[in-house]
Amino acid sequence: MSPAPNPSATRDPDAVAEVPLEIREVSLDRLHLIERLNVAIFDEEHIINTFDRDGLLMLMAWSEDTAVGFKLGYETNDRTFYSAKGGVLGNYRRRGIARALLYTMLNIVEARGYERFVYDTFPNKHPGMTVLGLDEGFQVIRAGYSPRYQDYRLRFELPLDGMSDGPA
Repeated sequence: MSPAPNPSATRDPDAVAEVPLEIREVSLDRLHLIERLNVAIFDEEHIINTFDRDGLLMLMAWSEDTAVGFKLGYETNDRTFYSAKGGVLGNYRRRGIARALLYTMLNIVEARGYERFVYDTFPNKHPGMTVLGLDEGFQVIRAGYSPRYQDYRLRFELPLDGMSDGPA
């Protein structure tokens, strides 16, 4: 029997990071930092199709003055926030940084009044995001094959119900 999901009751980013970590919201004038991290993490330049999005939210994670990860997303409608892309440098993975970025984003978007949080992942390319979503109580609401990425894509959803303590 597999263990039940164990979503955090408080979603405290500071409680999950195993390294000194500072997560900050950044504006488009810091996009060059996200672009560099994106290339280092994913070995590609494409981030999202356009940054001209309602509710655009970009987060950067630093550990001891080193940019180690990012997460960005945007509003898809007045109730739903979509986490479009994020990642952590290889040497910093498995230290709670992705979970801390997720918690920070969840707390911010919930405080902004969104009711649902969704993201897509490719489980064969990024199994950690599949495990993280299931562990945090997300539900798979769509599955299909993406010819563009030549992989299966899963869409995860989490209803936001006021369990956070507010923005990080």
